[in-house]
Amino acid sequence: MQFGLNEEQEMIVSTVRSFVENEIYPHEDMVERSGEVPEEIAQRIKQKTIELGFYACNFPEEVGGAGLSHLEFALVERELGRGSMALTHFFGRPQNILMACEGEQKERYLFPAVRGERMDALAMTEPGAGSDVRGMKCSAVRDGGDWVLNGTKHFISGAEHADFVIVFVATGEDMTPKGPKKRITTFLVDRGTPGFTIRDGYKSVSHRGYKNMVLEFDDCRLPDAQVLGEVDGGFAVMNEWLYATRLTVAAFCVGRARRAFDFALDYAAQREQFGQPIGKFQGVGFQIADMITEIDAADLLTLAAADRLDKGLPSNREIASAKLYASEMLARVTDAAIQVHGGMGLMDDYPLERFWRDARVERIWDGTSEIQRHIISRDLLRPLGA
Repeated sequence: MQFGLNEEQEMIVSTVRSFVENEIYPHEDMVERSGEVPEEIAQRIKQKTIELGFYACNFPEEVGGAGLSHLEFALVERELGRGSMALTHFFGRPQNILMACEGEQKERYLFPAVRGERMDALAMTEPGAGSDVRGMKCSAVRDGGDWVLNGTKHFISGAEHADFVIVFVATGEDMTPKGPKKRITTFLVDRGTPGFTIRDGYKSVSHRGYKNMVLEFDDCRLPDAQVLGEVDGGFAVMNEWLYATRLTVAAFCVGRARRAFDFALDYAAQREQFGQPIGKFQGVGFQIADMITEIDAADLLTLAAADRLDKGLPSNREIASAKLYASEMLARVTDAAIQVHGGMGLMDDYPLERFWRDARVERIWDGTSEIQRHIISRDLLRPLGA
């Protein structure tokens, strides 16, 4: 097994890290205090990403992307994890589910998204349906030759910037031995479509400036041309294109943990108490040792899962393990980094209190820790008939 990176992969890491340090870090304090990303800064980040050739780097070359492997894309996300999510959003990684576009949809949605001309958002979660996707109440029914959508989505990241939304809604119900089971269909809905409203969501303590929005559908009428994939085939496109998004969360967590660790390591080497650097005391030095061990373990779990994807091997359990461990590791590492800094760790002179707050949501979105444990245990027990 090859654990090192090749020359091209090392270049990807150094290029993205340099971009984050030069184009993202300088604006972080402003975004943290204002909760907003000025449009001119957003557009400058997007344009510089396009010029670098990294915009939509998660898409294959045949549709205009950079064609990075899953492993290489995980390296990109790992480095972006060092920076403010509100700002790195404009580095531009459209939803891979757009690869399910067919015919005219490619010209209207896929290609413009890859070129950075149109931005997308993904809408699945509802006030009454989070982990239980089949519990969604947002629905679409046939009316003449169209679909009429009604319902609400919330916690929709990036929707304030989106030109269109990829939305999952219930389009029917089947009776099964375990009770009714909803059929799900995916729709492409343009901003400005009559009956479709995007409004401000909730104020979150995590990732200020990276807003969540509420989407409301009130007799929103859509033609068949807006169906992504097959009618009632929402789970098919979801399973084919979305399950690997958990891997990007894992990679993000590793990058963010390394940045927090760098602060803790430098502080432990420079801060003196009782006549020596505090890192020489076991109480601090052992924390530093534990932090880097956990970070490296999460990094290897994440890259190994990405490598399995590239090799076409079953990866669902491995991705769930990476997301579970990396997100919980980030919580421990940011907490330990604050402990190393003592009282100063909670002051906004350092970004550690921000990292600590931001870390909390990683165990919730893209599948809670409990859902990841369910995926892992189910994968292990099913072959044994349990």
